[in-house]
Amino acid sequence: MSSRNTAIESISMALNFPNVSRSFLPSRGAVQFWGHDGSLEISFFVTQDALKRIQSDAQNDETGLLRAFDLNRATIHENAAKIYSRSRVESSYELTAASF
Repeated sequence: MSSRNTAIESISMALNFPNVSRSFLPSRGAVQFWGHDGSLEISFFVTQDALKRIQSDAQNDETGLLRAFDLNRATIHENAAKIYSRSRVESSYELTAASF
């Protein structure tokens, strides 16, 4: 485990991101990924605007947005863990430009 993952887990001790899968949902304008808190699977959505904020040169299509996600995965996971740690009652969370 990298030191970056350790830092993320210390923010929200139970939340981790063992599944590297992600998918672009055009109808939602977001990339979906999943975190796990024990046996619970939590959906996260990072919006196109958020991806453009953290990767300003990202192409605004599926390939470009997935690439932006992949290049910034650690930052996205860190912010997802922070948001999740504030309220662990939702089954899904949205990361917007304001999240970064």
